[in-house]
Amino acid sequence: MKIIQRPSTHFEDRKNGATHPTFLILHYTETVGKQAADDYFLDHKPHPTGGKVSAHYMVDEDGSIYQYVDEDKRAYHAGLSYWGGIKDINSYSIGVEIVNPGHKYGYRAFPSVQMKVVAALCKDILARHEIPVHHVIAHSDVAPGRKIDPGELFGWQDLASQGIGLWPAPLKEDFEKAVDEESVRAALNAYGYDPRADFKDVVTAFQRHFHQEMFVAPAQAGQVTPDTAARLYALLRMKV
Repeated sequence: MKIIQRPSTHFEDRKNGATHPTFLILHYTETVGKQAADDYFLDHKPHPTGGKVSAHYMVDEDGSIYQYVDEDKRAYHAGLSYWGGIKDINSYSIGVEIVNPGHKYGYRAFPSVQMKVVAALCKDILARHEIPVHHVIAHSDVAPGRKIDPGELFGWQDLASQGIGLWPAPLKEDFEKAVDEESVRAALNAYGYDPRADFKDVVTAFQRHFHQEMFVAPAQAGQVTPDTAARLYALLRMKV
């Protein structure tokens, strides 16, 4: 696997007691091509937010892999984020950016050659750092309401079939559990989502990852259906 080195100055030591990565966070770049993201990471152009941004890796649409930050360092990819009680996700994670225009510039499916390389890179990272499979999550999962990437067209199910992340396989018992807001909120919190976030934002983030069919009619997104709830309860059973 060929990796092109593009060293960024946007990094620092891991903080808050983190000594190694325990999460893998996947993003899309939301840029018109690779170059714009590369310019942001290398400080050739200011990022629209005004802050410094970076990632450990970026995978282009043609399958090329670029590395910007060493894995033992803290890159600036997740921003204000939370998962399972951890508020400084950057210190505990490796961030992989995947080139895609995103919802801002014409969101589209991710090319198969790109996803094949994403899978290979993720497998390598997971194996080397012994990252738990349920710790492969989306930027939108750790920042619901603020971020929506890599979005509802991303191939989470295919990645999970290769051992990269979880994909829900509900049983009859999962469909028999409560679907009221209090019960679903408690289950979302138990899985790792931020208990302080807006309930609909969290449900929408969950659906972007685990119930993507809800976005065929986007107005339905954020509504808890029996299928959404069953998938959530299934994931809680599968989480190890």
